[in-house]
Amino acid sequence: MERAVETCEKTILVFTPHWVESEFSQFEGVILQTESPLNLNKKILPLMLQTCDIPKRLQILTYANFKDENEWNSELDRLIKQIKKDFDCLEPEKNKYPSLDVENIDTTRLPQTGFELFGRQDELKLLNEAWESDRTNVVSFVAYGGVGKSTLVNKWLEKMRWDNYRGAKKVFAWSFYSQGTNEYVTSADMFINYALNWFGDEKPEKGSAWDKGKRLARLVCEQKTLLILDGLEPLQSGHDFERGKIKDPALTMLITDLAKYNEGLCIITTSERIPELDRYTKKSKQNNLERISDEAGRKLLELRGMRGSENELEQAVNEFGNHALAINLLAEYLHQFPGHPVNKASEIPDINISVEKGKYPRRIIEALAEQFSESRLEFELLSVLGLFDRPAEKDAINAIINDTPIPGLTRQLSKINENDWNNLLDNLRRQKLISKKSEHRPDTLDCHPLIREHFGEKLKNQNSEAWKEAHTRLYEYCKNLPEKELPDTLEEMEPLFASFMHGCLAGKHLEAGNDVYWKRIMRGNKQYLRYKLGAFSADLASLSYFFESPWKKAASSLPETEKAAVLSWAFYTVIC
Repeated sequence: MERAVETCEKTILVFTPHWVESEFSQFEGVILQTESPLNLNKKILPLMLQTCDIPKRLQILTYANFKDENEWNSELDRLIKQIKKDFDCLEPEKNKYPSLDVENIDTTRLPQTGFELFGRQDELKLLNEAWESDRTNVVSFVAYGGVGKSTLVNKWLEKMRWDNYRGAKKVFAWSFYSQGTNEYVTSADMFINYALNWFGDEKPEKGSAWDKGKRLARLVCEQKTLLILDGLEPLQSGHDFERGKIKDPALTMLITDLAKYNEGLCIITTSERIPELDRYTKKSKQNNLERISDEAGRKLLELRGMRGSENELEQAVNEFGNHALAINLLAEYLHQFPGHPVNKASEIPDINISVEKGKYPRRIIEALAEQFSESRLEFELLSVLGLFDRPAEKDAINAIINDTPIPGLTRQLSKINENDWNNLLDNLRRQKLISKKSEHRPDTLDCHPLIREHFGEKLKNQNSEAWKEAHTRLYEYCKNLPEKELPDTLEEMEPLFASFMHGCLAGKHLEAGNDVYWKRIMRGNKQYLRYKLGAFSADLASLSYFFESPWKKAASSLPETEKAAVLSWAFYTVIC
């Protein structure tokens, strides 16, 4: 519907009482997402077929009156004259862009999001202008998780796809978003190496980090490229003295070089402002998306069928920080009450979590979790997803639930049949607690990082034995995934990184360190990860799991001698 409204020159609305009552609210949601939500481009032509109450937002428009059959001919003449008049002053036809070959498009790593977008017309316009202009090289959208940054980018990217990507020669997207709001170090090495290879670099593993970043920037700039980097915050510093600074040297070089010169456009989403871009304000834009407007939040609740006055709806939006994810989840929560009254929102208990850690959406996530107390299936599956820092493969989930039931975690899941499993997924998707089924990875389950983080923290704090046992199973499962005992590339090594992480989270720091990190990742004194693959950032990311608090306190399960070695090794890696 949205695409039809945008691509057709005119859309005629035929008003009848039934249509206004049953379908207008959905159509209004579509109109709000177009480039002219106030109908300034006269694309919407109302036609009254039967007497009914015209929706408020269309009362300012003149409609054709077809209520009297005897007047149909004259009204039709009026309508045709108006259309002819409008067509005489239409804008010139837009450019027709040739199709872009599939091998020049790679966007599968972007997270699955909804496509309901409210109050972001200015940002969509900014992206359109930045793409067409040679004055903007980088656009960064800044806000804490859940306000709709990824949805905004996905929405605009979908519009670009409708137009064959408007002259782009290559379209490439990558997401670092999996880490939620935690501070554990992650690495850009996988992205840098994969992107170098995808853009045609002959030896992606060669050179220093700075050299790799510079080569990648040069390849991106060789032709008009759309580059999307989603969820950059895990690669940025959280320390006050260098807040937001990019920690990975290759990524730093890539982004700063693109800020200086870029024939295409680089789009970044992150929760932290990027200080490196502050030196290139003429060629880069950093826009804060922290909140949606009261009106946009109200429209979202109205579209979902919530009942209340305009003032009550906007008050509920304010109470939850005008946070897009919180408002979406609030609508799902209120659906359990007859009539969906918005005043029930004020009864949701507060929680002792900071705004930076997702206070507003997590209030509702916790309220939804309380509903699962009688039926443990939903709670158990969300807790299992909380064990992962990325989308979870079905085989990895089975590695947890198909073994002996873990008390307090998989007692119900271990007995589930396929039909109940599908019903469980449908229920959680309906409540927007897990993402829609991915057409690219149908056997993968994902949810918003804040949802993963919330249920992961609850499991760790309330049932530490179940937390450790589940991570132990994932440690063993991932350890056996590589086809080679000693993988050659970063991509082949990825299961070992995951195995080491799960082993450390299970409290097996010494075992995972010896059997996975030292023997299979580093190859002992060969230091394969560093000197063969040049992946210092990946090494630093791995080392962070040896710490209870990164770089401050080594894991208590390590012997004292090993704690000293880990501190020394981490310091050496940072210096290198």
